[in-house]
Amino acid sequence: MSFNIKIGYGFDVHQLTEARELWLGGVLIPNAPKGAIGHSDADVLIHAICDALLGALALGDIGKHFPDTSAEFKNIDSKILLAHCVQLIHNKGFVVGNIDSTLILEQPKIMPYVTTMQTTLAQLLKVETDCVSIKATTSETIGYVGRKEGVCAHATALLYKL
Repeated sequence: MSFNIKIGYGFDVHQLTEARELWLGGVLIPNAPKGAIGHSDADVLIHAICDALLGALALGDIGKHFPDTSAEFKNIDSKILLAHCVQLIHNKGFVVGNIDSTLILEQPKIMPYVTTMQTTLAQLLKVETDCVSIKATTSETIGYVGRKEGVCAHATALLYKL
């Protein structure tokens, strides 16, 4: 049985270090005290969105499509990965309905950057900005996020068939 709508869920986590820039939602966060460690630019929000898109159509995960063992993806801009995932779902006859996401990090506060992230992501997803929800919270100083050792993101994607 085939359905005209599909829902996918994505999660990603990256360790933080002082030696890297912090990219979230395709936006460089200026003056961030730490950045994320990863094979790519380590944009945890885009990675969670990619997994949500891929998962909705049972296409595997970001690691399957962009393995961290491949030199081709070393330091790659995650916006390129997201654009590729969008093309994959379009090839299957689906488009993005909306994205709902949550970033979890102690600092910096990202609310000043959310509008820019929404605009950036909406362009890549080929949707209006009001179809991209980005929420942020802390872990109230609990766990690896609370100790400022890592950042994580959750994302849900709704896709519909054209």
